[in-house]
Amino acid sequence: MITTERLILRPYAARDRAALREQCDDPEVMRFLLAVPDDDALDTMIDRMAGYLLDYGFTFWTVERRSDGAVIGVCRLKPGAPGTPIADEVEIGWRLSRDYWGQGYAREAAQASLDWAWANTDARTVAAITVPDNQASWRLMERLGMHRIADGDFDHPLVEDGSPLKRHILYRIERPNHG
Repeated sequence: MITTERLILRPYAARDRAALREQCDDPEVMRFLLAVPDDDALDTMIDRMAGYLLDYGFTFWTVERRSDGAVIGVCRLKPGAPGTPIADEVEIGWRLSRDYWGQGYAREAAQASLDWAWANTDARTVAAITVPDNQASWRLMERLGMHRIADGDFDHPLVEDGSPLKRHILYRIERPNHG
């Protein structure tokens, strides 16, 4: 578990399911992400989260607001997807319910996750990917100190050809004080 001034980042619990389903059903939240169309797909995602925790020691953490226990989203560290330029790296990502956008929660959760990665893994870098149109995410990546990799754009192998989500851009940050 990771705590910040306003947030708790913790492994998924069954009580989180309704909030995660609500996020996945919000077209604006999912605008730049692959759809989680039904409960079977959500269960598959949840199982994958549990597997990451067991296999790697990190996962998609539920982001809970400390003041009231509201589940406001997820922030994750996970292995980069096979077939992508980050397949052998730690990847960071986030997704918040729309009601919590613009309040600094994503940055707080992401910074805490990066700090955790540096303290608890031997990763030399942490990467993040998004589609070019997702300005909110890549701006947050920049505020976190991540840098866009100029020749790192790629077509994501898990996204159907012809999808507006196929092309991704890559950001990366090096371990602090890494020579």
